[in-house]
Amino acid sequence: MCLFCKIIKKEIPSEIILENENFLAFHDINPKAPVHILAIPKLHIEGFDVVSPEIMVGMTTFIQDIAKEVDIQKAGYRVITNIGDNGGQEVKHLHFHVLGGAKLKWSHLSDSNPKKFL
Repeated sequence: MCLFCKIIKKEIPSEIILENENFLAFHDINPKAPVHILAIPKLHIEGFDVVSPEIMVGMTTFIQDIAKEVDIQKAGYRVITNIGDNGGQEVKHLHFHVLGGAKLKWSHLSDSNPKKFL
């Protein structure tokens, strides 16, 4: 069973922000912004490349509800999902990072040379 499935089953503690019958949102244990929440479906789905449009409809509304719950919807926020090894996906359970609470930068890309990858 994956890490996020264990969190869903409450076998591993987490600081839950929002939950409904299909989705769960909790604070990331290694935050990259003042607000860093993970939003996951309760159904185990390995990643974005295999998720159904029906799940994404619900996830979209759920992420919007998270932004309202933590009061970042007006100031702005970022939603990120990593796909596969090259995309940086560490946990093979679909999840979205919801980051906010400050003016966010792309510092991890600032020294990248895109020509190196072409």
